[in-house]
Amino acid sequence: QVQLVESGGGLVQPGGSLRLSCTASGFTLDYYTMVWFRQAPGKEREGVSCLSPSRSSAYYANSVKGRFTISRNNDKTTVYLQMNSLKPEDTAVYYCATAYSNYYCSDYIRGYYGMDYWGKGTLVTVSS
Repeated sequence: QVQLVESGGGLVQPGGSLRLSCTASGFTLDYYTMVWFRQAPGKEREGVSCLSPSRSSAYYANSVKGRFTISRNNDKTTVYLQMNSLKPEDTAVYYCATAYSNYYCSDYIRGYYGMDYWGKGTLVTVSS
């Protein structure tokens, strides 16, 4: 069964860090573009970060640039989102998604392309 499962969310104080994981089962991520999205209460979903299949290209939304880092493990089954210097406005449900394609990462962030698989999300709450 093909699926993506996120983990690592939780409650953290402003300025703190969390690392989200997205683990693929039923397939490996060799040829897939990986994207992290988030959706805050009452807001539209937004693209946060993207990693190309070769890991040669990573892209970040302006709101997280310099604070978040996307990476993938060598066995091509798990993608991470390291989140540092967290702010209350980072509070959201974070979703990982993947597409069997390789266009510009910035375009995935902007939602130009549909994604093939989605996880169910993990909640990140940044609050004191």
